[in-house]
Amino acid sequence: MSTGNKRKIINDPVYGFIKVPFDIIYDLMEHPYIQRLRRIRQLGLTHFVYPGAMHTRFQHAMGAMHLMNSAVDILRSKGHEITDEESKAVHAAILLHDIGHGPFSHVLENTLLAVDHEDISKLMMEELNKEFDNQLDLTLQIFNNTYHKKFLHQLVSSQLDMDRLDYLKRDSFFTGVSEGVIGSDRIIKMLNIHDDSLVIESKGIYSIEKFLVARRLMYWQVYLHKTALAAEQMLIHILKRARQLVSEGKELFAPPHLLFFMKQKPTIDDFQTQKEIIQHFSLLDDDDIMSSIKVWTSHPDKILSNLATNFVGRKLFRVTFSNTVIKASQIKELKKAVADQMQLTNMDDADYFVIANHISNNAYSKNDDRINILFSDGSIKDIASASDMLNISVLGKTVTKHYLCHPKSVHS
Repeated sequence: MSTGNKRKIINDPVYGFIKVPFDIIYDLMEHPYIQRLRRIRQLGLTHFVYPGAMHTRFQHAMGAMHLMNSAVDILRSKGHEITDEESKAVHAAILLHDIGHGPFSHVLENTLLAVDHEDISKLMMEELNKEFDNQLDLTLQIFNNTYHKKFLHQLVSSQLDMDRLDYLKRDSFFTGVSEGVIGSDRIIKMLNIHDDSLVIESKGIYSIEKFLVARRLMYWQVYLHKTALAAEQMLIHILKRARQLVSEGKELFAPPHLLFFMKQKPTIDDFQTQKEIIQHFSLLDDDDIMSSIKVWTSHPDKILSNLATNFVGRKLFRVTFSNTVIKASQIKELKKAVADQMQLTNMDDADYFVIANHISNNAYSKNDDRINILFSDGSIKDIASASDMLNISVLGKTVTKHYLCHPKSVHS
């Protein structure tokens, strides 16, 4: 570990100068687990739609840490005790909150792993805690919500955490989608604590309304954009085909740590009992996937090479949305057309090219930690009842869209 000055200043395009508040935060930033996040894009394949969306999970971690620093300062200024040890721990928790993300966001969770990224984050934090002589004990308690000051966990993970405040503002900045711009500074200045729970002072209610609307718009315009959805489905099916070929004993180029996950699909129990799995995972990044796919464009398997070539060249599937479940007859007809066009002898192989699925989203969940508004008389109201503008029955409703994905050369 470096022994020089660790209180660095980082120039961030969203917030300007970000300071590293503690030596241990700098040491964590320098660790390979965190440095890996420089090689993982925050928005996966969204740059296929918004070319500026090339920012990384490392940048997001820095931004969330910066907002945490502001939040701790504001809460202390309002008379709430947050010790230096608690401050270090909550800063470390937000810095490490995405450490278990694999390449291209959630794609690996659907194909190569049977584990959620949050569980991997927890395991990697436990490994770091051993390396750092148990200095992250309190960080883990806050992350796991077992620490007695529950508001510290809410700063890391809730419907109004520093993670969301940063990614909405940062993703809006890099995509150029202005609808996602939120007043994160204003929201943080309005933070307070009531009965060990984060609340927003009533003066900040309009900023919260804007935040919820921005979140809804960003999901449908950016995170669940149909072109990004098409690219993600193509990537998932490229990896599925590659895994199938490996299982059949076919030769396939891939870096050793990627090939490791091609040959097996570890569970959370495997991660906990076989430490080498975390080591393999900690080497995985976007570059491994992309370099492999570029080689696969010339693979003798025509399904893999077709998918890989079209993916690299951005010849993406067409996506059509429906409010109802896609009819089985429509899917069958498309699969037959693809099989005929590609001369596939096995009808099941058309599954790689015709995909029916659904996506869901809500901007505000009334079942999770609610966003509570604190009024001057000391009363508390959930934003759902405090807002006189938002239709929370709409924002809180889970919207589900069914979709059909297929090559543009065949028509639905």
